[in-house]
Amino acid sequence: MSTCPAPQPRGSMARRLVPLGAATLTTLLAVVSTVAHAQSAPAGTARSRAVSDTSVFAPLVLPTPNAFRSGSGAPGAKYWQNRADYTLAATLDTAAKTVQGELTLRYTNRSPDSLRFMWLQVEQNAFRAKSLNSYIFPEESRFGARGFEGGYTFSKLDQLVASAKGGTSKRMPLARRLNETMMKVEFAEPLAPGRTAVLDMAWTFPVPEHGADRMGRDGALYEIAQWFPRAAVYDDVRGWNIEPYLGQGEFYLDYGDYNLAITVPSGYIVAATGALQNAREVLTPTQIARHTLAAKSDTVIRLITADELAKGTARPRTSGMMTWRFSAKNVRDAVWAASPEFQWDASSWKGIMAYAYYRPAAAVNWHDAADQSRMSIIEYSERWFQYPWPHISAVEGPISGMEYPMIAMENISNDIYDLYNVVTHEIGHMWFPMIVGSNERTYMWQDEGFNTFINTFSEGRRYPERGDQLARAAEERRMVEQYMVQGVDKPVDINPDRISPALLGEAAYVKPSVGLQLLREEILGSDAFDDAFRTYIGRWAYKHPTPADFFRTMEDVSGRRLDWFWRQWFVENARFDQSVDSVITRTKGDTTFVGVLYGNRERGVLPVRARFTFTDGTTQDYVYPAEVWSTNSRQYGREYAFVKKQLAQIELDPEQRLLDVDRNNNRWGMTRVTP
Repeated sequence: MSTCPAPQPRGSMARRLVPLGAATLTTLLAVVSTVAHAQSAPAGTARSRAVSDTSVFAPLVLPTPNAFRSGSGAPGAKYWQNRADYTLAATLDTAAKTVQGELTLRYTNRSPDSLRFMWLQVEQNAFRAKSLNSYIFPEESRFGARGFEGGYTFSKLDQLVASAKGGTSKRMPLARRLNETMMKVEFAEPLAPGRTAVLDMAWTFPVPEHGADRMGRDGALYEIAQWFPRAAVYDDVRGWNIEPYLGQGEFYLDYGDYNLAITVPSGYIVAATGALQNAREVLTPTQIARHTLAAKSDTVIRLITADELAKGTARPRTSGMMTWRFSAKNVRDAVWAASPEFQWDASSWKGIMAYAYYRPAAAVNWHDAADQSRMSIIEYSERWFQYPWPHISAVEGPISGMEYPMIAMENISNDIYDLYNVVTHEIGHMWFPMIVGSNERTYMWQDEGFNTFINTFSEGRRYPERGDQLARAAEERRMVEQYMVQGVDKPVDINPDRISPALLGEAAYVKPSVGLQLLREEILGSDAFDDAFRTYIGRWAYKHPTPADFFRTMEDVSGRRLDWFWRQWFVENARFDQSVDSVITRTKGDTTFVGVLYGNRERGVLPVRARFTFTDGTTQDYVYPAEVWSTNSRQYGREYAFVKKQLAQIELDPEQRLLDVDRNNNRWGMTRVTP
């Protein structure tokens, strides 16, 4: 008979030799657990208290299901969302560096409510003097205005009201009131359920050079986004979503059809949301022929080359102005970019065009960008949900990384690996939030975090020499663990405009990605997770899910209640610290009996992954689900029997698949084992 005390971890009861006598290992472990609990309790603590369940395993309170959002996480039988269809025209004045815009907005009220007014997003007003943005972000920061003063100047904002007797619609100027980057517009008459209001607007704004890293210009190149008044979302959750645009929190928009007419100097090449409608007017016969070839090619075809740009043969004509026309179906926004220096590459996959637009100075890496774009839509389509639109375009320019329907904006990048990381990230946003239209301004993690997670698959597939998907996920996990060790991590479910810019990447991008990876690999398994995640995308494609809809769908399809996981990983800010608290051994004949008391020293719970190493050098792994902590979240005991083997060491999470803020208490026994 022998006893093997483990090293004493920080903050635990002192370990000691325990005489076994005739007691069972289970009984002794229970005694050790009771003593440990008594010694760690504050003086005067009552044995029990009449309080509600405050455990991490308590049921998570979610909004009550209703006719709009079901308890399963699927849209309800009466789910609705409004629709915004736009006819847009823009003229770029490269001398004045301004955009002049006009639009006709057909806003359809599908809600059960009559609407007396609507809110429009007018985000160029972030660049007005004394805007809320200017008070929150330092002027020279990423989201700062950098000394630029701009904003919208409206020349027309009318509603076209149909005459009671038919014929020509009556034009009625609308009362409006600005509130930072939001503008309230009073309808000429209440908009009843099922009815459509037609608004007619015209405006101008100066193009900022550094548009808070969302849009802007660089020499002759323009990347134009947040360029027209966009309908805010009126939904069943919050009514009008009126949060202003500050910089970090991104966008929340309804779906509709868009027709664009972009007028630029004739020497410019334009990339935009939507399919090009007038190729014969804006492209040369050679470019049209090349495009036809690229539409059937899985290799890159150079549509416009650097040599043609240098010779002046890249455009049908170079004087005057030219209008490019685009059409997009069922998207939530439309943007465009224009430059006289764009090289243009293309390839395709299943009829979907993969484009790259870049200047000659970026060609050394960007020659690969069209193929990187193609790879990205293949990966995300095959694994999660089919890409639904006619093209995906990667556009090089001053923006470090930004996504819009069918458009991904990136800068020149350092090498092909860095370029792909940004390209595939921005293209991943076509799934979150362009297909799954979550509220980025409130729940950034449903957009950036989900996208960061799917990026690990794409990056590992494209460049496995830099690490496969599991290796990339492990790198993210170590990053989050270090934030936890330092005590600077933040809850995931927090408004992005309330997060320090220094912590935004960890809180909104990497931490939710790590959570999804844990859920897939350690809790649900890849088959159940992938089934549930695909179902979530399919259920909420072109709709507006909330976090509760995601939580419920994942449980509904996977078949597992996950209140504890949602609470600790997304709602609260739990940390994790498992330990080997006590080990008792007893030998009888050729069998060694071992009792182990595993410890959980923080609020967060995860599965237990224990590796037993024996004196002959062999090992045996044991994995227990996180629910083993449900009746006692501090300690968990197990008994083992090993025939003709002597135990040398126990180590928790030896492959570091989980998170642990103190790995010094994860091991019991000898530090070296000699076979």
